[in-house]
Amino acid sequence: MTTVTRSQTELTNARARIVGERDGVLADAIVWVVRTSATAARAVATVARRISAVVTALGWSMLLLAALALTVGYVFGWVEAVVAGWTALVLLVVASGYLIGRTAYDVGLSLPANRVVVGDRAPGEVAVRNTLRRGLPGVRVEVPVGQGLAEFAAPPLAAGEEHSDVFVVPTTRRGIVPIGPVRTVRADPIGLLRREVVWADSLDLFVHPRTIAIPSMSTGFVRDLEGSPTRDLTASDIAFHALREYVPGDERRYIHWKSTAKTGSYMVRQFEETRRSHLLVALSLSAADYATEEEFELAVSVAGSLGVRAMQDSRTVSVVASAETPDFAKRVVFSARRLSTVNRGRLLDDLAGVETAVSALRLPELAQVASDGAAGISIAFLICGSTPTAAQLRAAAGHFPLGVDVVAIVCDEGAVPSMRRVADLSVLTIGYLEDLQRSLAKRLAL
Repeated sequence: MTTVTRSQTELTNARARIVGERDGVLADAIVWVVRTSATAARAVATVARRISAVVTALGWSMLLLAALALTVGYVFGWVEAVVAGWTALVLLVVASGYLIGRTAYDVGLSLPANRVVVGDRAPGEVAVRNTLRRGLPGVRVEVPVGQGLAEFAAPPLAAGEEHSDVFVVPTTRRGIVPIGPVRTVRADPIGLLRREVVWADSLDLFVHPRTIAIPSMSTGFVRDLEGSPTRDLTASDIAFHALREYVPGDERRYIHWKSTAKTGSYMVRQFEETRRSHLLVALSLSAADYATEEEFELAVSVAGSLGVRAMQDSRTVSVVASAETPDFAKRVVFSARRLSTVNRGRLLDDLAGVETAVSALRLPELAQVASDGAAGISIAFLICGSTPTAAQLRAAAGHFPLGVDVVAIVCDEGAVPSMRRVADLSVLTIGYLEDLQRSLAKRLAL
C-alpha cells in the first residue's frame, strides 16, 4: 500500500497562500474578496492609464479646479465658486465628445530622397487614407521633424478616399534629422483632452556636408606611388633588384635558370618592395581645435571633399576622426573613430553625424593614433580649425614616419588663403571651401 505524505499533497497556489488549509464558506468568501479586489485594481489601473494618455496638463488643472471650486462653493455657500466648478466640469464633458469615434486611418510617411546636401530642398509626404466603407471625420496629423513639429489638418474623408500633404525639412545645417513617427491627434479646441495614435515608423534624413569637386590635377601632389620602389627587399614584387642563392622556402618560379647554369647553383630573383598610394584624412573633433562652429563645418566639408576625390581616383583612403573619452574615465582614451570609405554615400553619411566634443582627442593625439592604425601611409591630411599653434601642428606631423608627406589644412572662416612650411610640414590655411582647390594647386606647383 502506497502512503502519500502531506508534503506531496500540499498546494502552493494563490488560494493556499491566502486561506491555508481552511475550508468552508468563510474561506470561499475571503478568496472571492481577494480575487475581486485584484480584478478591480487591474481595471482601475487600465482606466487610469487610458485617462492619463488623453488628459493634458491643462485638463488635469481644470479637473482640480472643478473639485476645489465645488467643494469650497458648497461648504461655504459661495455661489460663484459653484458656477465655476460646474462650468469646468461641462467643459471637460464637451471636450470628451471630440474623442469619440474610431481612428481607422492608414497613414504613411515617405521621403523622395533620404540623402541631401546641406541647403538643398528636402520634401517629405504624409498620406492619410480612409480604409472603411463609411466616411471619417477630419483629423490633425503631426510629424516630428528633428526638434520641430510639422502639423497638418486632414479633411473628412469618404470611403476609400486619400489625402496627402507635403512638407519641407529644414536643411540649413549638416546632420542626421529624425522624421516621425507620424501620429494622428484628436483634441478639443481648448486643449483639455488629447488622443494620439502613432502610425508610421520614423525615418532618418542624412544632410550631407557640402563638398567641392577637386580635379585630379589639383591633387597631383598626392602622387601615385604604385610601382615606386622602396629600400625594403622582398621575394615577390615587380621591381627587380638583384640575384641571390636559393634558400629553402623560395618559390621555384623565381629561379633564374641562366644564372643557375653559369654558377652551378640555384639563383633566384630578388625584388624591391613597392608601395601603393595610401591617403589618410584625419579630422579633429576636439572643440578646443575650433574657434567657431563655422570653422568646424568647413573642416567637415574639406574632409568629405578629399575622401570623395580619393575614392573617385580609386585610391586607398582612410578617414578617421577623434574619439571621445567617456565622462568618468580615469585617463584619456587614445582611440580614433574610423569612418566608412566603402563608397561616397557611406562616407558622407558618417560625416553628417560627427560633432565636436570637449573630451575628444586633439590634433596631436589624433595624429598619433592615426599613424599607428594605418599602415603604409604615403600622404596624411590633418584637418583642424584656427586654434592649434604651430608647435601643435609640428607635434602632430612628428608622429608620422619619414617619407610620409604630411599636409595640415587649417580652416579659418573668412581668412585669406595661404600656404607655409613648418619644418617638413605643409600648412594650408583656407577661409572658404572654394579655397581648397586653389591651395592644393599652389602646393602642387612647388
